[in-house]
Amino acid sequence: MKGLGELERSVMDILWAQKAPLTAREVGRLIADRDLAPTTVMTVLDRLTRKGFLRRTRDGRAWRYEPVAGRDAYVAELMLEALDMTGDRSAALTRFAQTVSGSEAEILRKALTELEEE
Repeated sequence: MKGLGELERSVMDILWAQKAPLTAREVGRLIADRDLAPTTVMTVLDRLTRKGFLRRTRDGRAWRYEPVAGRDAYVAELMLEALDMTGDRSAALTRFAQTVSGSEAEILRKALTELEEE
C-alpha cells in the first residue's frame, strides 16, 4: 500500500467523514484551513484515484469521489506493513498486545474468537 502525504491525508479525512461522494469543488470548500487552487484539489483527487484510495463516477460534467475502503481498513493495512518491517513478527505482536488497554485487548480477543469459529 502506498502511503499518504499530508494534503492527501487531509483530503481522505474529508472523504472518510462524508456519507456521499463529493466533487472536487465540494472537497475544496471543506478544506477550510488551506487556500488551495481548484486545480490542486483536482490533482490530489486524481492522484488518490490512481493510488487506489478513491473511486470516481461521472456526475454531469464533474466527477464525484468516494473512498474505496474506510479509514479502519487503511490503518489495518499500515499496521500490517509495520509488521512486515520487523524480523520477528511474533515479538512485535507480543509487544503490541502488552501495550493495548484492557478494552482494546477484549476487542482483539473477540475478533480472534470470531475468526476461529468461522
